[in-house]
Amino acid sequence: MNNNTPELREKIRQQFDSGPYPRQPVEASPKNDYNCLFIHNIITAFYLRYKKVVSPKNKVILDAGCGTGYKALALAEANPGARIIGIDLSQESVKLAKQRLEYHGFKDAEFYVMPIEDLPSLGVNFDYINNDEVLYLFPDPAMGLKAMKSVLKPEGIIRSNLHSFLGRYYYYRAQDIFKMMGLMDGNPGDLEISIVRDTMRSLKDDVDIKRSTWQEKKHDEPEYYMMNYLFQGDKGYTIPQMFAALRAAELEFVSMVNWRGWQLQDLFINPDDLPPFMAMSLPELSPEEELQLFELLHPCHRLLDFWCTHPKTEDSSPSVAEWTDTDWENAWVELHPQLKTPQIREDLLQSIANRVPFQISGYITLNTIRPIGLESSLSACLLPLWERRQSIKSLTERWIQIRPVDPVTLEPVTEIIAFEEVKTLVRNMEAFLYLLLERSA
Repeated sequence: MNNNTPELREKIRQQFDSGPYPRQPVEASPKNDYNCLFIHNIITAFYLRYKKVVSPKNKVILDAGCGTGYKALALAEANPGARIIGIDLSQESVKLAKQRLEYHGFKDAEFYVMPIEDLPSLGVNFDYINNDEVLYLFPDPAMGLKAMKSVLKPEGIIRSNLHSFLGRYYYYRAQDIFKMMGLMDGNPGDLEISIVRDTMRSLKDDVDIKRSTWQEKKHDEPEYYMMNYLFQGDKGYTIPQMFAALRAAELEFVSMVNWRGWQLQDLFINPDDLPPFMAMSLPELSPEEELQLFELLHPCHRLLDFWCTHPKTEDSSPSVAEWTDTDWENAWVELHPQLKTPQIREDLLQSIANRVPFQISGYITLNTIRPIGLESSLSACLLPLWERRQSIKSLTERWIQIRPVDPVTLEPVTEIIAFEEVKTLVRNMEAFLYLLLERSA
């Protein structure tokens, strides 16, 4: 049976009707999950694409394949003032999604039972589409991407993902085993789960399939079995296949969602001292080739999680690395909204008062491989950003007040030196999107 049969589609629908996903309790909330809100705040994706800070107010956001609504809730929490619409194939899932959003006070969120292919029938165009953990269930991912593109506004962005074939290779082998045993002929339930559990536990710990897939701590979680060992229609993809689907849908790649988790240089002991061939070859690689090489070297990601959009119709703003001194002198700096919370500000004030580093990466850890701490005086320089956006000039003036003399030479810090130090600080934080930069028009 291939992924294009109505029979398989019905099995997928039945699986999610009988076991709606995800299974978080209705009262569970991502409100304090900074990583989740960072991903689902449309400012993150729009900044990566357009190098500008947008307002979520009055934006129209779709959760395509909303399941039980946990990600729709994340979209609502992260984007105050936006209109949230969710669709899903599973009627039971949609029922739970409605209950979830209403429970958390988002009574205006709209939900519909429909396949993604029927999106045009809504008569709505979207600024942002979240399509999480769905695309790999299509017979051809380009089909789903084309359907979403048809209702995407000209500057809109789609977030979607595919299961990584290399990252989930052992689970696909396990699924083949349980297909051989007939456990996926119908809609798997408690009996099939118990057979999988007994089978995996009966294997020696050093048996390849058990060593690579089994998690004893999750042995009593039905979702663990259904979304891994018994997942109807599950299929894995590679980076070249992901880009092929984007080209077939005539969509342009923006970025991986966890973009800093895909950095080739982080795989090397000393990225500044590579073997000569690698040192010459890596700078010549296209974004697709870089990601493919990372995937082949280190297939650590379960998902090929990406943002995409309509192809560019005009030149976009230059990257920060291409800015001139004039660009910098007239730039504005804004704190990412997921950091602008009373608790984080209080933590910042405590670090300044106690003269200890402020661990900014402790809140949004998604794109960091090591902790990032700001020395207390640097933290103090950025403090006004918790109130409103600031110009580079105002931050430079504040920096001179905080550190008026060079601590080594005891010479007065000039405006030029202070400007360069602030520029370095802001540029380093912008690389992680903790700070967002905009050039004056």
